[in-house]
Amino acid sequence: MPKLAGNKRIIITNILPDVQQESYYIKSALNETVTVAADIFCDGHDEIFAVILLKKPSGKQLEEIPMTLINNDHWQAIILCDETGIYEYQVQAWIDHYTTWKKRILKKIEAETDDINVEWAMGAELIRTSFSKQKSKEREALSEWYERLTEPATRSVEMLSALDREVGSHLSAYRKKEQVVTYPKKYRLYVERKKAAFSTWYELFPRSASGDGNRHGTFRDVQNLLPRIAEMGFDVLYFPPIHPIGITNRKGKNNTLVAGPDDCGSPWAIGSKDGGHKAIHKQLGTLKDFKALVKAAKKSGIEIALDIAFQCSPDHPYVTQHPEWFKWRPDGTVQFAENPPKKYEDILPFDFETDSWESLWLELKSIIDYWIEQGVTIFRVDNPHTKSFYFWEWCIQAIKAEHPDTIFLAEAFTRPRLMEQLAKSGFTQSYTYFTWRNTRQELETYMKELVTKTRYYFRPNFWPNTPDILPPYLTHGYEAAHIIRLVLAATMSSNYGIYGPVYELGLNTPREGKEEYIDNEKYEVKSWDWGKYTRLKEIITRVNKIRNENAALQTTWNISFAESTNEQIICYTKYDSLSGNMLIVAVNLDPFNTQSGFVKIPPQDGAAGITSYNIIDLLSGSRYMWKEEWNYVELNPHVMPAHIFKVGERQTKDYGQ
Repeated sequence: MPKLAGNKRIIITNILPDVQQESYYIKSALNETVTVAADIFCDGHDEIFAVILLKKPSGKQLEEIPMTLINNDHWQAIILCDETGIYEYQVQAWIDHYTTWKKRILKKIEAETDDINVEWAMGAELIRTSFSKQKSKEREALSEWYERLTEPATRSVEMLSALDREVGSHLSAYRKKEQVVTYPKKYRLYVERKKAAFSTWYELFPRSASGDGNRHGTFRDVQNLLPRIAEMGFDVLYFPPIHPIGITNRKGKNNTLVAGPDDCGSPWAIGSKDGGHKAIHKQLGTLKDFKALVKAAKKSGIEIALDIAFQCSPDHPYVTQHPEWFKWRPDGTVQFAENPPKKYEDILPFDFETDSWESLWLELKSIIDYWIEQGVTIFRVDNPHTKSFYFWEWCIQAIKAEHPDTIFLAEAFTRPRLMEQLAKSGFTQSYTYFTWRNTRQELETYMKELVTKTRYYFRPNFWPNTPDILPPYLTHGYEAAHIIRLVLAATMSSNYGIYGPVYELGLNTPREGKEEYIDNEKYEVKSWDWGKYTRLKEIITRVNKIRNENAALQTTWNISFAESTNEQIICYTKYDSLSGNMLIVAVNLDPFNTQSGFVKIPPQDGAAGITSYNIIDLLSGSRYMWKEEWNYVELNPHVMPAHIFKVGERQTKDYGQ
């Protein structure tokens, strides 16, 4: 005979979520839920009992979470992620002989079968065999029920209902070890801190923080800006590289190949005689100044995020100290970095095919370790898709094992499979294609993909702009376009960011023929009027306040799109089932013209039968009553191109009238 468990009858298959056949962690964050699904069935018509065997990070004992049959042999259970760390779980199932017996005897009673004494006896036997597996209190109750089932005078449908009510759950959960089927693979669920799922980023160049065109900015200048950034509602402040900048092939203003004597170069051309990735550009200040800034930021509710750019200026100490980490050409030079059609003549890439890959990996990891020691917990990683995926998987896993609160944002605007693989490899958050999704169809299709196909490993972070990217929509749409993209980013995704202060200043002049800003800050120190009032700044502040005060906007996964009679109007709801917080967002995607139409709000959990909503527009303060399913919306982009409605009191139809 084959080596099979011949008395096992259940099949468990198609378990979801599954990240590449259990090869990678399923990703979640604190207080989120994960819905585990599986197809579970057996031969014949017997009933099944299925559970999730869950081991929490702090737990020594397995917890059993009962699964629910949805339809067509498809089962589900919900895991509440109420602590951070690594969860493990398996799907287990067995034949529920009690429920099978109960349904069978009820059918015979309904059919008025004359002799069902044997059926009652079978039920009594089921109870008797389960005694040994129950606690003393349950065992006593089961013993009493055994006696009642063996006494013909007491048998009735009412008695069966009482039996089910009092001890049915214990009887369904009873299983014989040799007949239990456990799916052999253990699934791993990695739950990160809340900020992994909900964060609001602001990017600035510290060297432009002084506001004085004649003086290079410093960390102390940035510290003076913290109240402004906190008041606007941002909780992550991201810096481009803060290291010494190379001289060789230094770029001039607007990315010219020849730099003038006063040109400061790109911060991403890392390394000079003053040091490399563990050094600080001397005009920014000292390590002491940096650590003081990190400490002051935390007091303001802000975490500092540093850029990790694993590349070197030709002047970086690594080039002479570790030439084996670079690929040398026949003429004795190193190929500069390229990201076609862009070229970076001032940057040399590492060679991840080097035979000295182990020493390279260890050194690169030590850079992140060093900045963690200085108090940094968040890293935005530049072009990670041009480095080895195997390196990232090893590096991030090793760092998080020691520093689990560390967050990594992957800056990779590249092919979908590469972006997905980086997320699987451990990146906490990821840049997305949102920057170029403008139409209603594009936005709805992309969001549906993010919240279904890639939800459990790819956590999006929406950016309307970056120092590298000024999309045509912002170039041509002026203030209204900036408001539209802000509202979409901040309400669709629970993680979003902007590059400022150009965003709140509404700057939108491109370099000719390019999707990037003219006089780009990447190549020169700018003098910003940090105290200038703009309507955009006020709206950004208001939107961030709305995000912080409404739980429905603190997750990406709860979006439901409304039908709209106008393709220029996108409308969706965000609903938090725990608090009952519900928002309706409507946005005019046309930055030039007033658009109007009717929208149909999709039903929400707990909203069945609701026929009207009392709502308040959190952007304007206006109050309305929405009735029935379809409601009229009109949005003038020159006044305010969006509504963010908070749903208040809800009224339901009285069907008894």
